Amino acid sequence: MQDVVVQIHPEDDVAVALQTLTAGATVRAGGATLVVREDIPAGHKLALRDLETGRPVRKYGHIIGVTTGPVAAGAWVHTHNLRTALEGKLTYHYNPVRSPLPYPVPESLPKTFSAYVRPDGQVGVRNEIWVLNTVGCVNKVAEQLARTADMRWRGKGVDGVYHFPHPYGCSQLGDDLGYTQKLLAGLVRHPNAAGVLILGLGCENNRIAEFRRLLAGVPEEKVRFLELQSVVDEMEAGLNLIDDLAAYARQFQRQEVPVSALRLGLKCGGSDGFSGITANPLVGVVADWLVALGGTALLTEVPEMFGAETILMQRAVNEATFQRVVELINGFKDYYTRHGQPIYENPSPGNKDGGITTLEEKSLGCIQKGGACPVTDVIAYGDPARTPGLTLVQSPGNDMVSVSALAAAGAHVVLFTTGRGTPMGGPVPTVKVSSNSDLAQRKRGWIDFDAGRLAQGTPMPELAEELYRFVLDVASGVRETRNERNGFREIAIFKDGVTL
Repeated sequence: MQDVVVQIHPEDDVAVALQTLTAGATVRAGGATLVVREDIPAGHKLALRDLETGRPVRKYGHIIGVTTGPVAAGAWVHTHNLRTALEGKLTYHYNPVRSPLPYPVPESLPKTFSAYVRPDGQVGVRNEIWVLNTVGCVNKVAEQLARTADMRWRGKGVDGVYHFPHPYGCSQLGDDLGYTQKLLAGLVRHPNAAGVLILGLGCENNRIAEFRRLLAGVPEEKVRFLELQSVVDEMEAGLNLIDDLAAYARQFQRQEVPVSALRLGLKCGGSDGFSGITANPLVGVVADWLVALGGTALLTEVPEMFGAETILMQRAVNEATFQRVVELINGFKDYYTRHGQPIYENPSPGNKDGGITTLEEKSLGCIQKGGACPVTDVIAYGDPARTPGLTLVQSPGNDMVSVSALAAAGAHVVLFTTGRGTPMGGPVPTVKVSSNSDLAQRKRGWIDFDAGRLAQGTPMPELAEELYRFVLDVASGVRETRNERNGFREIAIFKDGVTL
């Protein structure tokens, strides 16, 4: 008999297969010995007891759906016999829960890291120059400028010159244009960019004159503007401005700062049945420790809180914060219904292939990245983080859109957990944490850290301290993430409106 399944919570009706199970195999879980009734892929669920039709099924100690037919003990539980139990909007009540951290902060954790201190008091973990365009029409000019300037300045007191193309900024109205402006303004503010060149065309909706109004408080020395229709040679003009920014950037040197200055973004993508067992809880422990030391953790993917939102609501530090969490959740549900789409159209095909059956199952695994610490704030899309602690950020679950939103909120580094794998990276260092060791071995060019070792017996505190130190090495410039090494840096902007 092999110990090849795990029951996450004593009240669970299912266990998760740690490896592919074959029909007829004998396993032990939940204090019982079971015969596997059919082949069950790794990461998928096995019924621990007979379940009648219409029975709520628990995983993580919470309901993840309702059976659509009878399920025998030892049978495979998935989309063919389990459906979501979620429907419509709900009424919520504030019943605060305060729990101790599951893993106390080790005394051995480093309390400082090396960063660039900016004139406004923020710190950056990179000393880069960013070329940001107000409109998609000038993407290629931004690309040429960044490439040419990068060859000129990389390694000479500048960590690199980067551009982030996007298709928006023109033919947009109202909130749709506002989202574009807020996201770009958040990137202008980001302290990883010592200098920013803002490129406009001259005839777009998001003209430089309009966009500048969102940049109050940004130091003048940090930003240069170039409207391409107003100059004869945009390359010469742009490179001259980048030279000015490079001279400014080269004044900054790394110095020791407390970890309380660090803002860590939390994201999952391409999740599988192991994500909620290994990678997400691991990241949650690191987030708890950072928050306990005065730092900030940023959690987003609002639609992937549906079905688990009450857990976050009851962790709100006060009733006002609780109400903002309610508004965050219901606002996204209204967004779905406003566009005539089902609220609970999730998980993705890849998630299902990896063993995730329903949205509530996905959400209960997803929110574990936020650890067990209190929720201290809720911020709108494109707004900067304001307070230490765990902040919820308004954004959809889409990988590129939500990573961009975390960067705009001020995340210095993003911890991105994945069970299926993805090569993408955001504008800030994006640490890929695999939920299973097979992915870490197969995609070494994508994955930075293997959380699958938890399923092989590595103790959680040991691996969490390793990941914590890994993050500080990235923040201090000692390590490059795979996305940085590969040159994979992208943004995506949330769109909600018509295009003219």
